[in-house]
Amino acid sequence: MKKIHKATTIAALILASLTGCQKLLDVTPQSQITGQVYFKNEGDFEPFVIGNYTSIRAFANSITYGTERSEELIQGPNSRLSTAWSQILSNTTGTINYNGQYKAIGSCNLLLDKIEPFNFSNPATKNRLKAETLCQRAYTYFFLVRVVGDTPLMLTAVNDDNVPLLPRSKAADVLKQIFADLDQATSLFPEKTYANKYRFSYGAAQALKAEAKLWSAKVTESGAADYNDAITAAAAVEATGVSLLTNFKDVTTTRANAEVIMSAYYQRDETGANYALNALPFYQTVQAASNLDSIPYTLTSVNGQSGYEVSLKSRQLFSGLPNDKRKPYTFITERQGTTPKHYWAIKLPGNKYTDDRISDNDIIMWRLADIYLIEAEAYAAISNTGKAIEYLNKVRVRAGNGNYAGNTDKATLERAIFDERGREMFFENKRWYDIVRFHFGGTINAYTYVPNLVGKTTPLFWPLSATVLAANKNLTQTPGY
Repeated sequence: MKKIHKATTIAALILASLTGCQKLLDVTPQSQITGQVYFKNEGDFEPFVIGNYTSIRAFANSITYGTERSEELIQGPNSRLSTAWSQILSNTTGTINYNGQYKAIGSCNLLLDKIEPFNFSNPATKNRLKAETLCQRAYTYFFLVRVVGDTPLMLTAVNDDNVPLLPRSKAADVLKQIFADLDQATSLFPEKTYANKYRFSYGAAQALKAEAKLWSAKVTESGAADYNDAITAAAAVEATGVSLLTNFKDVTTTRANAEVIMSAYYQRDETGANYALNALPFYQTVQAASNLDSIPYTLTSVNGQSGYEVSLKSRQLFSGLPNDKRKPYTFITERQGTTPKHYWAIKLPGNKYTDDRISDNDIIMWRLADIYLIEAEAYAAISNTGKAIEYLNKVRVRAGNGNYAGNTDKATLERAIFDERGREMFFENKRWYDIVRFHFGGTINAYTYVPNLVGKTTPLFWPLSATVLAANKNLTQTPGY
């Protein structure tokens, strides 16, 4: 990891001058400096690729987009939830300026353009770097598709000030490019094992493809072919050697474990903490708790914010499941005397050091239980209930709940899978995307399921900021704003 951090620091200096689309993204295009000066030998490419992971990590850590609009959280005593949680979004409130995403895409485009003429001493190294970069671009576009829907599709390197003023491409077309990038990446990875679970790999590429295929099938209504493709990609992940951990408590607290496919790395004292910093309670807010010794609190509000609590709706997902092994490692009830006072999310409890508890758990991007539930969802969508239940049971049994014994009609089973994701993937920055996907798939109605959406007509996609719109007259605002 020291090597990665050193390379990331080097590449961050490079990326600071990098790339972009001034008129499209409101950033100054300077990629010509990097393209003409930096890439002089094959050793210049790996630090650049590693540097791109700083952006990928930031996107994986974006709880505003992955979680806040869902039902998982409520305001804590020191609230840190944004307007996204309250569903107060408009063309002037809660908008997204996506220049960070397009800087990352521009960086990928530049590397893919510059790497081709180089002869590497080891061709496998070149192939791996190209494959990782294609995955980085695909992941960033998938982030945009899930947040804003239709989005500009920029595939060329920007080497001068002639910046394209691109309109929004249809989400379905962007997804086609995502799949093309991922298919090329999986053909380029030299191995199907995990050299490093903090970087894209063959398995991570297939996991991203499986998730994106589900989105394509349900949200863009592309049909059964994408469900089958999701199943094929998920099966490819299963073949890479990952396995469920026996103890659920180790899933999010043990780095790069056997269940993890890919994570974003965090360590104490680095710039930028993971999103769980806002969930950990600090001592002043829990000091009256009768079960204080059981609560993973921080000493000061620097290291924990008491900003989020677990909603009643999320807690109710565990009702009627007295043997569920996940619950004690998902949230804890703070009691004052015998009275429940607060409900703290503890799935990412950080690590306790001599001076304080620090929120430094990795952010898991994909793990095997997620893949099993993707397979269950895809099989249910094509009415293969037997296979759907088989994969659902893999997760249920590890949790201590035994095999699924509910009704096996498609609608009931799909709701069971949705609820299982709510338990298994709680606070892993997936829930809002799940809600949107199951909404378009007809399993739930987001406007009746999410408490803060009831009675509102706020679109499920985000509005673009005035800065982005003013910079490019070819763009239109997200429908509904």
